[in-house]
Amino acid sequence: MTALLGDPVDIAVVDYGMGNRRSMEKALEHVGASACVTSDAGRLRAAAGLVVPGVGSFPRAMANLRELRLDELLLERVAGGTPVLGVCLGMQLAFERSSEHGGSEGLGIVAGEVRELRAGSLKRPHIGWNEVRLASAGSELVTGLPERCAFYHVHSFVAVPARSQDVLGVCEYGEQFASVVGKDSFYGVQFHPEKSSAAGLRLLANFARMCAAAPTLSGR
Repeated sequence: MTALLGDPVDIAVVDYGMGNRRSMEKALEHVGASACVTSDAGRLRAAAGLVVPGVGSFPRAMANLRELRLDELLLERVAGGTPVLGVCLGMQLAFERSSEHGGSEGLGIVAGEVRELRAGSLKRPHIGWNEVRLASAGSELVTGLPERCAFYHVHSFVAVPARSQDVLGVCEYGEQFASVVGKDSFYGVQFHPEKSSAAGLRLLANFARMCAAAPTLSGR
């Protein structure tokens, strides 16, 4: 993993009251980005890229996003081509719906649903390092990573994309599930890159480069 070259790119970590916001901010700074944790609409609209972290309940997370009107802002930024990275629950929120705690509608950026992980005889939640098999075609998000790469997962629910082309990487824990997804300018990872050592930092550095290369606000 190498740091970014040139001026630090501005990446905002979306603060909706849930998730590992500070550790994500520090990890982004470690790879050379200028990061901040904020719920301020102006700062979120001005940033070159957004990261949506998340740990906890899908319905509660969506309620928080809607209360802060950050759901509309995220849809606006993705529609404008801004790179957005969802992490763990932040990835799941991009889907159309979740069955967690009676069900809730999601952002609908990625077609599909979120349901319980079918772990069989294995313990839930799924906690620990597991190998992710990245798509051979790959994407800029996983540039420089081996086709099989271990990342740190913590989750009991999984996203089930409706379209196979949105799946960029899969993991297996009782069943095979999507661990990396991509749709337009949205990318999601079920694991925690900020807890995944060199491979996680490489992924975050790749994301920061994608943000730096994205069109400026004036060009959108």
